[in-house]
Amino acid sequence: MLQRIRYRLVGREIDQGIVFKTVIYIILINVAFIYLKPILYMATTMIKDAKNILDPTVIWVPKSLYLGHLKTAIDYLSYGKSLLLSFVIAGGVSALQVFSCAVAGYAFARLDFPLKRFWGTMLLFTFIMPPQVVILPTIMMFKSLGLMDTVWPMILPALFGHGLKGAMFVIIYRSFFSTLPKELDEAARIDGASAFKLFFRVMLPLSRSVIVVVVLFAFVWNWNDFYLPSIFMFTSHDVPLSIALAREAAEMKLDEGAGVMTVYGEAIKMASSFLIIFPLLIVYFFAQRWFIEGVERTGLVE
Repeated sequence: MLQRIRYRLVGREIDQGIVFKTVIYIILINVAFIYLKPILYMATTMIKDAKNILDPTVIWVPKSLYLGHLKTAIDYLSYGKSLLLSFVIAGGVSALQVFSCAVAGYAFARLDFPLKRFWGTMLLFTFIMPPQVVILPTIMMFKSLGLMDTVWPMILPALFGHGLKGAMFVIIYRSFFSTLPKELDEAARIDGASAFKLFFRVMLPLSRSVIVVVVLFAFVWNWNDFYLPSIFMFTSHDVPLSIALAREAAEMKLDEGAGVMTVYGEAIKMASSFLIIFPLLIVYFFAQRWFIEGVERTGLVE
């Protein structure tokens, strides 16, 4: 009887007992709460009216529902234009990086060309080098081309396998293509396929899992990026959501300094933050299965 109870609690293996599973669930629930608490706080704060905000007994669940803060946040952010611009930048850069970084990664993994090790070292150097080091000559270059206050300084580098985190995506593709068997290349060359045909007909279709990872990472990082848009679009009238949020915070600070909207300020900020992350939550909700599979296949977990 005691041995049966012991097997129930501890299990024949350490990962089969009730005690082990209970500890794992407690850890997972605590970790999940750490990540979900800011989102829950944001969601509950943005729907509070003045009564609920001023009521000290209302912390999480408001007594009434109020959606006026969302409308105010939409007006502050110029949400329609800013949302479209964010989609243009994030979608355009991620689409270009999927292709250009795949070409570069394939070349580094499967082709022989002069100074291959040197260019591989340069690739790693661009990965570890902070963007602030080269931002001044980059600004001067795009200014001479007349492209300041446009989306092109963010999109054009992605056409050549660069852009935000471009070197990392090249390394991911390079690692994936290096794991594929050499027999694929040999069989394709026997059939008379060139390097370009081998890439488009064989390698690219096999890299669907990597493409999913690169698309999601590139989209999310460019969606949330504040540094580059603030440099290249700081005087533009139409800006992406990351810059619109900063402008909203500055405007609200001025209003609060004048004694306006001191009660609603936090709720409006929470509503603005929700409007910015909501598209990402939708993207992740539909793509999470492919994303997890892609991360496992590309070895990013390690």
